[in-house]
Parts: sequence; structure tokens; C-alpha cells
Amino acid sequence: MTARPANAHQARLLRLLRDQGPNSRAQLGDLIDLSRSKLAVEVDRLLDTGLVVADGLAASRGGRRSHNIRLAPGLRLLGVDIGATSIDVAVTNAELEVLGHLNHPMDVREGPVAVFEQALSMAAKLKATGLAEGFDGAGIGVPGPVRFPEGVPVAPPIMPGWDGFPVREALSQDLGCPVMVDNDVNLMAMGEQHAGVARSVADYLCVKIGTGIGCGIVVGGEVYRGTTGSAGDIGHIQVDPGGRPCACGNRGCLEAHFSGAALARDAEDAARSGRSPELAERLAATGTLTAVDVAAAAAAGDTTSLRLIREGGNRVGQVIAGLVSFFNPGLVVIGGGVTGVGHTLLASIRTQVYRQSLPLATGNLPIVLGELGPLAGVTGAARLITDHLFSPA
Repeated sequence: MTARPANAHQARLLRLLRDQGPNSRAQLGDLIDLSRSKLAVEVDRLLDTGLVVADGLAASRGGRRSHNIRLAPGLRLLGVDIGATSIDVAVTNAELEVLGHLNHPMDVREGPVAVFEQALSMAAKLKATGLAEGFDGAGIGVPGPVRFPEGVPVAPPIMPGWDGFPVREALSQDLGCPVMVDNDVNLMAMGEQHAGVARSVADYLCVKIGTGIGCGIVVGGEVYRGTTGSAGDIGHIQVDPGGRPCACGNRGCLEAHFSGAALARDAEDAARSGRSPELAERLAATGTLTAVDVAAAAAAGDTTSLRLIREGGNRVGQVIAGLVSFFNPGLVVIGGGVTGVGHTLLASIRTQVYRQSLPLATGNLPIVLGELGPLAGVTGAARLITDHLFSPA
């Protein structure tokens, strides 16, 4: 895609068509503050660029029927969501419908070269199925702080070898298209906003509990990244001044006490110490434990696993309670791999937030699990790149 919107009106029209699907000229006129003549001019100019196409006759509203307008169906976007232990890659159209999706285990600690070789291989497999001849843009999520304007990770605690790596520049050259890069939890928030549980909410928090813990902050429908791009790094809020050492170099961070990695470590300790025969049996069978094992043990009634989940939920809830009192969101979404431990975790988080935050902030505050699972990040990645492409050049 070489064309870009020429002005803010065209950018607004493109984003409306992305978020709401095909619309008639009359419907677009209801949604955007333009006169009919000015709207007709801008739509015709977009048709000339090839970014939008006419798409059949619209329903009659009296008088002459107009054509529906939609984003060009041939546009293809690549969404890449890099987690600490796996990669998700998807191809979407410009309306962010996921057309194809692959997941592959991958340790982010293997470094950017190995990780992106795997991601590019997965993208090639999706192309080979006929989903895309090429990509008009790509969005990339990484599990660490990102200096957003440059698309560069900065001192990510769980990503050795990634500090300062030019992700946007390198992948743009490999893919031959524009690339945007952001923190993975921001993309999860954007995905849930576009097609998930946060569709109708303008101000909300999206907390991702995986190998690490982060928080996407959405204000007025837009992700808030802070001055340097590190907003929402709640995994390194201290919850115990004399607590465990954390990968960031400090002690007592939330992430050190409850995350996918911390839960697995605590589960192995419980198994080896004899506190949980259920976990010991699973450890003996596989040689390692994950949050999935803790969830299964808890479902089987293992009291130690249930206690680990509740204690972790209490820690997370303690931090979210402070965020709720400060930010007063309309919704809190909980996502990430550790949410597979089930509703025991969600119940513990809710209890702490409702207990500790002011009633005015929590009286009508839903705290819910995300709807999209692994598709949240890749959908958010596609939205990220369309936010860029659908902005005036």
C-alpha cells in the first residue's frame, strides 16, 4: 500500500470503515461532521486512491440509493505478538478480521535474530496458503518497554540481548512494508477494544499476567504510553519491601511474587517439599511445572495450588486497587496465559479491588477476563499499524 489519507477527514473515514465495517455515504455522513458535498469529495478521493471501494447498493433511506463503501478487500496486514515463551503471527484484512493464525513455542531469551527468523518463517507459511501476496503493513508486540517513536526495546528485564535492537527498522527491511512496534500488553488492550470485551469502553485497564505482568492503559479510546513509552509497567511495582529479588534488579516486585514464572517456581517448591502430592506427581511425570499444571491441580482440589492462586490474586488485586483509585476506569480486563488458572484468580483479584478501592470507583466497575485470548495481541498489532497507515502522510 503506497497511498495514505491526504487529510484528517479521510483518516477519520478510513478508521470508521475499519472499526464499523462497510457503510453507506449517508451513514458515514451521520458519523462524521462534514457537509454532504464535502463528504462526497473526500469519499471520491479515497476511491481514487484504491484504499476504499464501492461495495453494493446501500439500504434505501428514501430517494436515490447510494453505494456502500468499504476498505479495499485486498489489503493485508501482519500481526506479530512476541511473548516470553511463544510467538503468535496472524494475517488480517484492513477491517482487522483474522484470516489466518499460527502459534509457535519460542523463548524470547534466544535473542531478536532467532525470534524474528521464526516470526518471518511463520509469516511466509501464512503467505504460502494464499492469504497474502505481500503485506501492506505490520504491527509487532514485544514483552518489554518500548521507546515508541523509534520502535526500539529499552532495557527489557526478561529479554536479554534486545536492548536497543532496531525492531521497526530491521523488520521493515525484511518485510518490505511499514512496521510499528509496541509493548505486547498495549496491543492486547487494543485488540480487546476492537473486537473483545472492551468494545464500548473509553477508559479502561488491561492487565496481562503471563511470564511477566503489564498493564495497558486506555484513555478516551487511545492507548496512553507515557512520556517515554513505559507507562503501565506494573509488574515492577513493589508489593513487599523485603521480598524476592526481581529480574529488574530490585526486590519485592509484583512480578517476582506472582507471574507465570513465579507461579511455576512456587509450584515446583511445593512439589519438592512434599506440600502438594498432586504437583509432585505432575513434576515427576514431566520434569517441570507451569501455570497449566497449577490450574489442573487446583481443579482437582489440590489445596496448595488453590492457595498459590489465591495469594497471587491478592497481590495482583492489591496493585490494581491502587490503580483503580488513581485512574477510576470503567472496566478492568484481565488477560494473559496465567488467566488459564481460572476463576479462583479472578475472584481473588476482585475481592482485593472491591475491598481496598473507594466505593465511588468500584460501584459499577466490572473486572472481567479478556474475550480474545491469543488473538487479542495480533488483532491489536494489526490495529496499531492501521492507526499509522490511516493517518495523514
